[in-house]
Amino acid sequence: VQLVESGGGSVQAGDSLRLSCEASGRTLSTYTMGWFRQAPGKEREFAAGISWSGGTTNYADSVKGRFTISRDAAKNTMFLQMNALKPEDTAIYYCAVYYSGGNGSPKRSPSDYRYWGQGTQVTVSS
Repeated sequence: VQLVESGGGSVQAGDSLRLSCEASGRTLSTYTMGWFRQAPGKEREFAAGISWSGGTTNYADSVKGRFTISRDAAKNTMFLQMNALKPEDTAIYYCAVYYSGGNGSPKRSPSDYRYWGQGTQVTVSS
């Protein structure tokens, strides 16, 4: 599975960005997908996850109410709509997947995810 993120950039606080993650190499119909982020000097942290059907999502408390995760199964693509961005959202954003085979709540630990993209930089200035 190959994952390629896009949509990052430099914005002002309060602006919005939409990240995309396109998968290739395998149909991800039974894979759970997630977005993680890593700020300089910090550990990689979970931001949002979505089940293979799209019916179950979860979010980190820090992004809940501002970020929305979605996926287009037909296009093997996942999205992260980020609104009301804050300087503390500045990080490299990674998409990742793991085989779940079910519709349970997405896991939050990076070690549970099997495949990773290269990341896309998001910079939010005040």
